[in-house]
Amino acid sequence: MNMMSPKIIFSLATLAIFSAAPARGAQKAPPAQNGATQPSPAASTITGRAGAYYYFTMGHLDEQQYDQTNDSSMADASIEAYKKALALQPDAAVVRERLAEIEAKSQRIRDAVLDARQAIKDDPNNVDAHRLLAGIYVRTIGDINSGDVQKANLDKATEQFQDILKIKPDDTGAALWLARLYRFENRDSDAEGVLVTFLQHDADNPAALEQLSQIYLEGGEAHKAIDLLSRAANDTASPDVYDLLGSAYLQNKDLPNAEQSYRKAIQADPDEPSHQEGLAKTLFAEQKYTDALSTYKKLAIAEPDKYENYLRIGQIETALGKYDDAGAALEHARQLAPGNLEILNNQAMLYEAQGRHDDAIKVLNDAISGMRQKQSDSSAGENNGEALEFLYQELGQIYGEQGNYPGAIRAYQQMEQLSPEARQHAQTLLADTYERNNDIDDAIAEMKKALDASPKDERLTMNLAMLYGEKADTANATKLLQGLLHGTDADQTIYLALAQTQERGREFTQAEQSAQKAEQMSHETSQKAMAWLMLGDIYEHQKKYEDAERQFRKALDAEPNDPTALNEFGYMLAERGVRLQEATGMIQRAVRQQPGNGAFLDSLGWAYYKQNKLAEAEGYLKKAVDREGHDPTILGHLGDVYLKLGDDEHAEAVMERARAEWRKTPPADYEADKVAQLDAQLRELKRRLAQKSSTGTEKPQ
Repeated sequence: MNMMSPKIIFSLATLAIFSAAPARGAQKAPPAQNGATQPSPAASTITGRAGAYYYFTMGHLDEQQYDQTNDSSMADASIEAYKKALALQPDAAVVRERLAEIEAKSQRIRDAVLDARQAIKDDPNNVDAHRLLAGIYVRTIGDINSGDVQKANLDKATEQFQDILKIKPDDTGAALWLARLYRFENRDSDAEGVLVTFLQHDADNPAALEQLSQIYLEGGEAHKAIDLLSRAANDTASPDVYDLLGSAYLQNKDLPNAEQSYRKAIQADPDEPSHQEGLAKTLFAEQKYTDALSTYKKLAIAEPDKYENYLRIGQIETALGKYDDAGAALEHARQLAPGNLEILNNQAMLYEAQGRHDDAIKVLNDAISGMRQKQSDSSAGENNGEALEFLYQELGQIYGEQGNYPGAIRAYQQMEQLSPEARQHAQTLLADTYERNNDIDDAIAEMKKALDASPKDERLTMNLAMLYGEKADTANATKLLQGLLHGTDADQTIYLALAQTQERGREFTQAEQSAQKAEQMSHETSQKAMAWLMLGDIYEHQKKYEDAERQFRKALDAEPNDPTALNEFGYMLAERGVRLQEATGMIQRAVRQQPGNGAFLDSLGWAYYKQNKLAEAEGYLKKAVDREGHDPTILGHLGDVYLKLGDDEHAEAVMERARAEWRKTPPADYEADKVAQLDAQLRELKRRLAQKSSTGTEKPQ
């Protein structure tokens, strides 16, 4: 066949090796019909540098043909020609390096290593030979199962990259690879040294900045990463530098600066999706849902096959209460990534937010069945334990939200069977479920099982203490918690737990002291806000409303959008019947953030009741009962609404449920005055209904 020889471009250094002209009368051999170089009869007369140049040229032509065709005969011809060139010019390091290169490309690894080593021996400063040898070793690291051999090749690759940097300190590839290998061996300080030195030659190199900033972030030194990237960020900096800086700020939870950095990256390179993705994540974290939604919609247009964009759109639409749009986005994401657990979980959460618990349960049960079947059919015995653990946890939580505690318990008991790690996790979830069902003794029993398996686990010890607190067994709770104190600022969380258990045991003086200690130990604003919120609750329970309000306001000044603080403060005002518009506004803000939170819905319904807006009150309280049907306070609130509406039959039914739930309430939650009031209301209701029945008065519809 006819083939056109590709153009060959040689460096001046290569040509210098073969500076002598060909011998008089020497002829160039034409390519053979099969593409391999075949010397002409006159080729045998070529000697010395001229002959070496000739064979090197032929070898290079055949190497290029191999690159284009992957024809092994081209590799054979190239190797033969290079060897002939070496026979005529043994000290030509560049020929040896090209020979090693074609041997490596055609999988003659042993020969490639030997020839690359010889090329380096011939010319220790041959960077290409060092690079080739390093590349061979790098490729073999992942292919060899023997740990010793793998470590040996890792060391050899490291040595070659080190040699390259000695010859050429600003070699980008060598510096980045050497840093990667050091990090692979957990030699972060060595990797840091290489990158710091390299950045002195190329201060804005994004790959080096990324690696070094990752080292700092993984080492808990976000401030170093931010300082590094901030110095690199200037009017001439690449958009990648601003993108990395945004990532560092995002990981450091400095959201305003993260947003600013990503916007600068977008301004410099508006078509790069990664910059938009970083901005969208930041806006989502800042709860700037409208802007985040707009950004994700742009990404969905630019990357229509990327399911993550539609998933995030669905999450935001759910948070905004746009359930139909959320459902469409999540379904689109599911079509792009069938079986993706995060998508399935968000579909279940959407159904849950809509009160469609049965649909949410079906989604999760179908996912569990599919995964179980896949595991059963897998000849390799595929282990989906972690995924199944996640699904059972979500299923149990939705059963719990539905008030179907037996269903939640079954889900967690199935989760227990997956692994020892899943067993302990399931035991803590079972304890929580028993607690929500007011079965504190069974909750304590489950928590003790988990603690028996991990007796030094401070988190489990704290959970057990909190359960004792639910029984108003403050002595046992305090004993456990005091055993966790270390005499450091890390005790802040322990003192908060002590304050809560002491409050629930009506030991208000001790609770105040514990909360104040927690406040003193707090360094972060969020920690101080938690202490202030706890103090507000303690003062409220003592009816010290002015003191409580001061603490709630301090918490909200520190965390203006904290939904718990908004709800607690708003509910206190609503319960007292004061500043009801202000109370309603705060609770509305909490509900917008967590539209499925039963406690928040109850607070909003109660605030409307206090304003005599009974239709709104009924709507929100019915939603609250749908989510927290075992809470006697919520049931009592709905009963009060029915009483005001004159619907005695519904009022009686709901209040009977409330009284039944009060009987199961743990000692710490039992409120005798509310129970007495409820009993009085029920007696009056029953008297009135009996009178209506005896006189034949039409019952309300």
